Amino acid sequence: MFEGPLSASAYEVLGVAASASDDELRRAYRLRLRQTHPDTGGDAALFIRVQRAWEHVGTPADRAAYDRGREDVSWGAPAASAPRAGTRPRTKAYGQAGGWRRLRYLQLMTEHLGRTVTTREIYDPAVVREAPWEARRMLADALAEESTAAAIADLGIGFTAWNDVVAGADAAQKLDHAVLGPTGLYGLASEDFGDSVRFRQGEVIGRSVGSSTPVADLLSRIRSLSRAARVRFAGAILILPDDDLDEPVTVLGAVRGVPVAVVRRSALRTVLRSGIPGARAMGVTEAFDVRTRLTQTARVLVP
Repeated sequence: MFEGPLSASAYEVLGVAASASDDELRRAYRLRLRQTHPDTGGDAALFIRVQRAWEHVGTPADRAAYDRGREDVSWGAPAASAPRAGTRPRTKAYGQAGGWRRLRYLQLMTEHLGRTVTTREIYDPAVVREAPWEARRMLADALAEESTAAAIADLGIGFTAWNDVVAGADAAQKLDHAVLGPTGLYGLASEDFGDSVRFRQGEVIGRSVGSSTPVADLLSRIRSLSRAARVRFAGAILILPDDDLDEPVTVLGAVRGVPVAVVRRSALRTVLRSGIPGARAMGVTEAFDVRTRLTQTARVLVP
């Protein structure tokens, strides 16, 4: 169970304090099973999360390992990765994934605390969990973008990626990632809502999603970059943490004429290599032209 800045802990899912005894934890688990079971009117997605939470804390050994993991969690900015010896060339990438959102997180935390803060302090899990929702959401999305960029980096030399890319002056309208490869040009958004999601009429919905429209927002940013650079995108991909999706890949079909898929992060490389069903193929000459246009037109927010 990955716990991001917005995710409920296993204890919170089970409705007990982290200091609860093993007997209290077991009783809470049985109660939550009854409350969330679909056969008695409960929420199926929450029922699954309760079971997953128990898998992490259900035995003394698992609980001890889980608690150690929570203490060791690190949300600090990732160190620059050095070239790896003995491996194939990595994806050509521009921009620093998550960089813009980390800067916004620092600004929000400075405003919240009313003083200058150290990097170590603002990434302390205890401080993060007490931060305002907007700040935690900013950090959660930064972490999601960094995880996606790490997956993209292993696609290989046949791919090019632009992270935190924007066509105009409004940084808030940035596209998290644009990835060009043999299957075409894809626009990607990395999200972490901290909870499971569902789909309705080509959009993502759920308790944690609220009134936001992640698919519509992604398509809007793709159109903006497409017009500015005069390129055509083959499709749009929304990436979420594995625990938040029931299936590795959910194809929503064509939304406003663009094929859209929502994927678990662990399935992203497979989707980018194979393409989304219904996406338009791209030839070598067009791919070269698209790469040139994006390199000349697009601006990465953090070099």
